Amino acid sequence: MKRILFLAVALMVLAVAQAQQKDSTIVFNKTTHDFGEIVQGTPQTYSFEFKNTGKEVLVIESVRASCGCTSSGWTKEPIKPGKKGYVSATYNAASRGMFDKSLTVTSNGTPNVIVLRVKGNVITPASPEENK
Repeated sequence: MKRILFLAVALMVLAVAQAQQKDSTIVFNKTTHDFGEIVQGTPQTYSFEFKNTGKEVLVIESVRASCGCTSSGWTKEPIKPGKKGYVSATYNAASRGMFDKSLTVTSNGTPNVIVLRVKGNVITPASPEENK
């Protein structure tokens, strides 16, 4: 009886472990983008492309920006194996100076959480006299 109970428990643990394995894999082309110098008041957007290299569909569950100065968008529908998707980051460029902001991407894939970064330097717009 003990042997049967042990076997049943072992099979349940194995089944749960296999169910938790992730068969979708998210691979980004790059995880950091440098905008370089951008003019203050000129929002900039970059789209990070990724591919599902796994065997199951990939779903982006959420994308959280590190501050209100950065907004995001992403592929909302499930991404089939071998297909591509995107996560976009728009920096509002309201304040002058260097910036380094992050977007935390959560998915059902492996890895479950990925941090993307956008950085650059917001400069003051040139005065009309400087353009002559």
